[in-house]
Amino acid sequence: MKRRLMVVDDSRIMELQIRKLLEGTDFEVAAYCENGEDAIACYSEVQPDIVTMDIIMPGIDGLETAQILLEEHPEAKIIMVSSLVYDDTIREADCVGAKGFLCKPLNQAGLINALRKALL
Repeated sequence: MKRRLMVVDDSRIMELQIRKLLEGTDFEVAAYCENGEDAIACYSEVQPDIVTMDIIMPGIDGLETAQILLEEHPEAKIIMVSSLVYDDTIREADCVGAKGFLCKPLNQAGLINALRKALL
């Protein structure tokens, strides 16, 4: 059975890229949300195994969205995905409770490795 992924990113291109990177793997995109508000609203319905979360989005950003999701669903497994690779940002993601941090652009090996590690 494939592991279900929820992609939270304001870029539809990123969602399509992740779908392509997951082809032929034991992961599938179960839901796509364009912003944090949508992710919070649909998490309970989708019940994903893991979430990839962009940081810079309109409305509430990915770090705040992750914090809210983890308060409401402590079992949630979230990987932050961003082109903002600063020590402060990575540290903040860790403090919020993210299971990992991926830098854009993504590659298949890095994505699959991070997803598997987050599920341990």
